[in-house]
Amino acid sequence: MTTQMQKMLDQQKRLEAKIERQDFKLRQNKYYENQRARKARTRRLIQKGALLEKYFQAENLSLDDTEELLKIFADYVNAKKPDKFKKDQPS
Repeated sequence: MTTQMQKMLDQQKRLEAKIERQDFKLRQNKYYENQRARKARTRRLIQKGALLEKYFQAENLSLDDTEELLKIFADYVNAKKPDKFKKDQPS
C-alpha cells in the first residue's frame, strides 16, 4: 500500500508541475500579446503624429498649441468626414 501511495503522490507532483508550466506559458503568452498590442499602438501614434506635423506644419508647435490647433478644426473635419472614415460603432 505504501508503494501505491508513493506512486500516486509522485503522479500528483508531476501533474502539479505540468499545470504550473502550462499556467506559466499562458501568462507569458498574454504578456507577449499585450506587448505586441502596445508596440503596434505606439507605432501607429508615432506615424499619425508625423502626418500631423507634415500636413499642418506643426513641427515647432508645443503640445498645448497642437491641441489648440486641432480643436479649432475638429468640428469642421468631423462634420465633413466621409462615411468611410467614420467609426462604425461608438466606443
